[in-house]
Parts: sequence; structure tokens; C-alpha cells
Amino acid sequence: MDKFVIRGGERLTGSVRISGSKNAALPILAASLLTEGPSVFTDVPDLADIRFMSMLMSDLGAEVSRDEQGRVHVCVTDESKSMAEYEIVRKMRASICVLGPLLAKRKKARVSMPGGCSFGLRPVDLHVRGLRALGATIELDEGYIVASADQLRGAEIFLGGPFGSTVLGTANVMMAACLAEGQTVIESAACEPEIEDLANYLIAAGAKITGAGTPRVTIDGVEKLTGTEHTVIPDRIEAGTFMVAAAITNGDVKIENVELRHMLAVVDKLREIGVIVTPDGNTATISSARHLEPADVTTQPYPGFPTDVQAQLIALLCLSNGNSVITEKIYPERFMHVAELLRMGADIRKEGPTAIVTGVKQLIGAPVMASDLRASAALVLAGLVAKGQTTVKRIYHVDRGYERIENKLNALGANIQRLTE
Repeated sequence: MDKFVIRGGERLTGSVRISGSKNAALPILAASLLTEGPSVFTDVPDLADIRFMSMLMSDLGAEVSRDEQGRVHVCVTDESKSMAEYEIVRKMRASICVLGPLLAKRKKARVSMPGGCSFGLRPVDLHVRGLRALGATIELDEGYIVASADQLRGAEIFLGGPFGSTVLGTANVMMAACLAEGQTVIESAACEPEIEDLANYLIAAGAKITGAGTPRVTIDGVEKLTGTEHTVIPDRIEAGTFMVAAAITNGDVKIENVELRHMLAVVDKLREIGVIVTPDGNTATISSARHLEPADVTTQPYPGFPTDVQAQLIALLCLSNGNSVITEKIYPERFMHVAELLRMGADIRKEGPTAIVTGVKQLIGAPVMASDLRASAALVLAGLVAKGQTTVKRIYHVDRGYERIENKLNALGANIQRLTE
């Protein structure tokens, strides 16, 4: 098992290119199960989660390969399989995205329930509700979602939930509706850029979709979809992470391949804290005076402040000049990083779904344990600025969402070693 050993105190400078979006690439890869003929995807990051999805796709009869230019090629050659095994699905929640495509294209699906995660339950009831509205018969059998339908039919579907719209649920229903008979209208659809990117791939493959990126998405079913080429959007969460890395080290970093229009809430909050964000086309320069102001932050569905940048922002606010209040409205239990930041000298008090952060002058290096993907990123960021040495264990979490993050940070001047225990 690998770990990071970080020597803090280095100021980050230079430029870094943001990879394609993991959260966009995963459902897009699943969507290729709907198509006939090959698809070619550019800017798919080389991550553990992408490799898990590729394994699942192969298990479902698709040939998946990555060429020397980094493009991913997918072509379905065997449609006889419709079972997504627990041993693969348990490794990655986004595996649930194969449910809609299998049901629509192969008329049946048996997909393992993905289970919970370290920061709380993430149910799939909205996925099931949406697919049932399209005419599917769905039951639970020994931990598997078993779905069947001779022909899906369009319907009006409401996908709002207690914590807002469901991103993967919207993706699943939208993909299934592409091959349904008639028109489907999804109300309270997720508005995330990743949903819009998925729709753009499906449209290029022959789907008829309007309204993606808004709360009302309309899909007119077609008889078939054909494989095509698609470039995945930049990863707005990785971009946010590197923005915080520049700010927390008082650095000066040019971030390339970034869509700031997807990150307005993050940019607005960083500027409020005192971070200088200078846009220039699809690049942005991030710099920071050492004086950081406190802030009040509430995570919300897009276009609000993303829950996936909450942990990183808390690491930054640990060094602000005052008290900050961070409220988690998407996953109220998503504060596993707080206990580890306390080990590094942070002053954080958790009260229910809220963390109250009092800024300190200095973080101190310590051994810490990563609990999930974004929490591990926050600990790496804290280690960049902490005095002395920080050891981050269980970094397989960070490898799920960042493509060799230590190489990118070291190229900017950080001092990070990846060691095997």
C-alpha cells in the first residue's frame, strides 16, 4: 500500500494542465454500451476509477483499450452479458451507470447494489423510480438490482430528492430514455456540467436531447445510437484542488485546460477569501497574498459550491484570519478529514452538518490517514504548507480521482515522495 511523504513549506509556481473530468468520463464510458460501432474518447484521465469502469465494460462484452496518445477506444462486441458483478461494482459507485444502458439496449440488467461510502449512505432509489416510470420491472435479489423491459416508453419523471437532484440518477434515466419509445421529460434533473457533457456525447451518437444542463431535460427516443468521437470536459474538481494548492502555499500557478464557467461558485468563494484568480481563455492564473479572510460556505447542487471541494477549502480556511463556517448540505456526514486536520494543529469544531474553523498561524506535519477521495486531497494540501513532514497513508483514495497528483505538484515545486509500505 502506497503513502505520501510530504515536506511542507515550498511555494508552488509554474503551470499545470488539468486532466479530463473523471465524473464526466465514467457515465460517458457507460453510455457507449448503448451504441453500435466504435467510440473514441479523448482526455479520459488514467485513474483507478476509470480502470475499474474499463474492467466492468470488458466484463459486459466491450473491447476497451487506451492508445499511445491516451485516447480510449470502446467497441461492444458481445451483447449477451447483462450482469455487473459485486466484486467490480463495490469498488466504485459510478458502476451503477451501466444499469440504464443495459436495460435499454439489452432489455435486462442485473447490477449489484453499490452500497454506502465513508461519509454516509448514497441510495439509488431515484434511479429505480425513474427507470420504473419508463416501464421497467425492477426488484432486489440478493443484493442485486434486477431490471427488465421488453420496450421502455417515454414518461414525465420527477427526480428531485431530499438533498437535491441526483447526478448519476439523471444520467441513468437520460441514457435509458435515448432508446425508449416516445418522449421522456426529466424534471428536477441534475444541472452539472458532467450531465451536459454526457448529453453532448449521446447527441453526437444520434440521440435527441434538449435542455441538458437545466432542470428540465427532454429526450425523444431513437431506434439506435452509433459510436462516435468525443473529448471529455476538464475536471472542475481537480482544477479547484490546484487552485487551493496555489493559494495555500502563497504560490503563483497557471492552470491550463480549465472551464471557469463551470466553477463560478468556487472562484467567487476563493476571491472572497483573498485569492487572486486571473482568467485568460481556458487558462487561469492563481496567486495569493498570505493574508486570508474567513468565509461562510454552504455546499449545494450545481451551480452552488460543490461538495467535492469542501474538504480542500477547509484546509485553506485553517490558515485564515478568523472564524469560518462550512455547512454540508449534500452529504451531511462528509467531514472525515476534520479529525486528521486536527492532528496537524487545525482548530475545527464540528456541529452536526457544520464545521466551524478558526484559523491558526501554522499547521504542523503529522502522520494522517486518508478516508475518501476528496479528504485525501485536503490532507495533501495541508501537508504542502505544514511545518515539517506529513505522511498521508491509504493514498489509493487519491489515486481514484487524481492522475499522479504528486507528479503535478512536484513539477510546481512541491516535495512529495510516493513510498510503498
